[in-house]
Amino acid sequence: MAKGTIRYWAAAKAAAGTAEEPYDAGTLADALADAARRAGRDGAFARVLARSSFLVDGAPVGTRPHASVPLPEGGVVEVLPPFAGG
Repeated sequence: MAKGTIRYWAAAKAAAGTAEEPYDAGTLADALADAARRAGRDGAFARVLARSSFLVDGAPVGTRPHASVPLPEGGVVEVLPPFAGG
């Protein structure tokens, strides 16, 4: 298990109800599952996560299964929902 920070952006921030929160998890899948179980989060949060891209310490997760993405101690997970603009 590692401890770090999850940062939410745009629609993910609105759905989470916070800009960031701690994680205590071994993998990205575990951290996101824990975040989804937090009090007051509904299906909107899960829908945003399903559409989002993720960075772990600045490195894109891409299409890797989240259960195969280890989280580092003191790391930062960025949750980036789709957005338009330029």
